[in-house]
Amino acid sequence: MAALNPGGGADPVEAPLICHVVYRFAVGGLENGVVNLINHLPSDRWRHAVVSLTDIDPGFAARIRTPGVALHALHKPPGQGFRQWPALARLFRQLRPAIVHTRNLAALEAQLPAWWTGVPGRVHGEHGRDAEDPNGTSRRHQWMRKAYRPFVQHTIALGRELADYSAQRIGIPPGRLHTVYNGVDTERFRPTPDGRRTPLSGSPFNDPALWLVGTVGRMQTVKAQPLLARAFVLALQWQPMLRERLRLVMVGDGPLRGECEAVLSEAGMAELTWFAGERGDVPDVMRGLDCFVLPSLAEGISNTILEAMASGLPVLATAVGANGELVAPGATGRLVLPGDAGALAEGLVQMARDSGGTAAQGRAGRQRVEQRFSLGSMVAAYESVYQRVLKGPRQE
Repeated sequence: MAALNPGGGADPVEAPLICHVVYRFAVGGLENGVVNLINHLPSDRWRHAVVSLTDIDPGFAARIRTPGVALHALHKPPGQGFRQWPALARLFRQLRPAIVHTRNLAALEAQLPAWWTGVPGRVHGEHGRDAEDPNGTSRRHQWMRKAYRPFVQHTIALGRELADYSAQRIGIPPGRLHTVYNGVDTERFRPTPDGRRTPLSGSPFNDPALWLVGTVGRMQTVKAQPLLARAFVLALQWQPMLRERLRLVMVGDGPLRGECEAVLSEAGMAELTWFAGERGDVPDVMRGLDCFVLPSLAEGISNTILEAMASGLPVLATAVGANGELVAPGATGRLVLPGDAGALAEGLVQMARDSGGTAAQGRAGRQRVEQRFSLGSMVAAYESVYQRVLKGPRQE
């Protein structure tokens, strides 16, 4: 077990400790949400520790601005973690948290040692679909969630779709189930003052005459970036005139990058695409695009959609998870069926041909985020659940 940046903090009587348990603490939407929550919950009312069942990326952990946050990595091997239960139990006894908050199925196993060691508050969050179970139909995954259900006092689902799944498939009672939406930092993610795309460092496509569509995310199966690559090819095959101005930006890295590169290279369109790799300047990336695309096969509450909307971008996304709760079709973007390259290509063509209309959708998206998906609203929702947990058991 490794500890990074162990710290003290405020008086634990006045500031209860929340222990956030994740599978891995590195770049990702779920993990970024944890960082935002830690940074924005009032530091005089809450203390924090982060436990990663596997590893911690020090560069990512540096995004935590709140002082005194203890970080622990358990370096768990693949598979069910019952062998890690003693280590988790020892850690919980050492930290004495008021609340243990696990995220997603991969970290749910920490609930049992939290219960065993007498942690008074036990919360679990469902942030999105498992990569190997994009539709939530796996009976094994449902059984695992049901097996740990007795040890969880309250469940937080990010969006109505995951809340319905938790209620109907897992059997979480209404009084112990809460729906919370991610919030986005509207100061960090914001449009340029004039609403125009800004030059992006390292990009070969900074000519203002071009129209850039882009996506941001780890290149793995559930994110389906090869689908976007095929859709881009189809769009230019259907509308060759768009070849003069339509360009594709793919930010991120992962096992599917090679497939994306092959699709575009075989179509003779490699020079029309920029693979930017992993970037630490995502707000600048968003301001360097004209349209954001998310071709995922499954989602919870997408942080990148919210970041794009906050940046004033129109959004073209697949109708999965809570995407339909974020994007208002026809008002802030378009939704298409998942796995359908043709539908995605049609969306690209329509949005590129009506750049004025899509710019207006981007402005409407910014307004929607300010009204419904602010960081303040998210923090207040989580704090409300935490305060309820600290009041102790209730008869539901």
